Amino acid sequence: PHATFHEFYKDMHAIGKDRPRPKESTIFATQSTHKLLAGLSQASQILVQDSETSTFDRDVFNEAYLMHTSTSPQYAIIASCDVAAAMMEPPGGTSLVEESILEALDFRRAMRKVDEEFGDSWWFKVWGPDNLAEEGIGSREDWMLRDNEDWHGFGNLAPGFNMLDPIKATIITPGLSMDGGFSASGIPAGIVTKYLAEHGVIVEKTGLYSFFIMFTIGITKGRWNTMLTELQQFKDDYDRNQPLWRVLPEFVAKHPRYERVGLKDLSDSIHGIYKANDIARLTTEMYLSNMEPAMKPADAFAKMAHREIDRVEIDDLAGRVTSVLLTPYPPGIPLLIPGERFNNTIVRYLKFARDFNEKFPGFETDIHGLVQESADGKKRYYVDCVRQD
Repeated sequence: PHATFHEFYKDMHAIGKDRPRPKESTIFATQSTHKLLAGLSQASQILVQDSETSTFDRDVFNEAYLMHTSTSPQYAIIASCDVAAAMMEPPGGTSLVEESILEALDFRRAMRKVDEEFGDSWWFKVWGPDNLAEEGIGSREDWMLRDNEDWHGFGNLAPGFNMLDPIKATIITPGLSMDGGFSASGIPAGIVTKYLAEHGVIVEKTGLYSFFIMFTIGITKGRWNTMLTELQQFKDDYDRNQPLWRVLPEFVAKHPRYERVGLKDLSDSIHGIYKANDIARLTTEMYLSNMEPAMKPADAFAKMAHREIDRVEIDDLAGRVTSVLLTPYPPGIPLLIPGERFNNTIVRYLKFARDFNEKFPGFETDIHGLVQESADGKKRYYVDCVRQD
């Protein structure tokens, strides 16, 4: 929602002033106002732009929209959208966006400075282009994704196709290379973010060996410097293999089994199971595997709504048709939609998640659509599938 308010992002957003309209297609752009601007939680907007040959039908859209929302809206949320829009009025809005970009660049430069000071003993990197401006926000050209550059690894890209937003910073932890290979040792990101949370730093999103933070409006040097300090403290505690009861007391209170486990030992254990199962490659393969549609999504969902389903255990899922949306976190991308059939690759991933959750409670792999039930002191996992005739 911030991109249209600064020249740094010119033409890198769906709808903008003075941009040509499509000839036939109406453009819809959703914006999560609460994520980057001053909106309350859940505040978001849908922007619409007419094409040259058609006019947006507000009545039809309103009927569709009211199928999925309350007729008693939270007016404070709507008001916060208006406040956020007013804050973005130039020149104030432009300055606020520029401050966010500048803070993000200062953070990236600070991380590189720590890297230079520690040398090979410092592991945390911020994903991004190799060259940064020495001061200020630099040029948007610094952030363009160009064809086959090593730092992003995306291969063939059309010129000007996309850019990395500098305010969205992905911190890389050691253990996994860009091509998906595992190193001898590593520090899974889930351990780092658990550590940061106990020290007052809440992370936006966590992957296998990376975590994501955003420099929203209002983030100051004092706030990001706290995280930088905690990352250095994590390194010190990791090098000393400090026991978890000392560095993660709240976590250990909930999971006493880790009380005498060292921070480095825990990292080695989780990294070891990731490596043994080649989990980075498996998560890629499952999204590229053959997704066989067996019935329409609406029909499959109707089966679930009418309870015409079987609750199927993971070991028996191959070949069954899901009636629910199956979404692993990370990465938070739907893997199967209602009506699609389970294949062996997906089942293999679910078996890994089940075994991992049993071995490392507190670091569970979250999979929306997976039903958990306990029996005889053991957790069992199921998916609601369309009942077989």
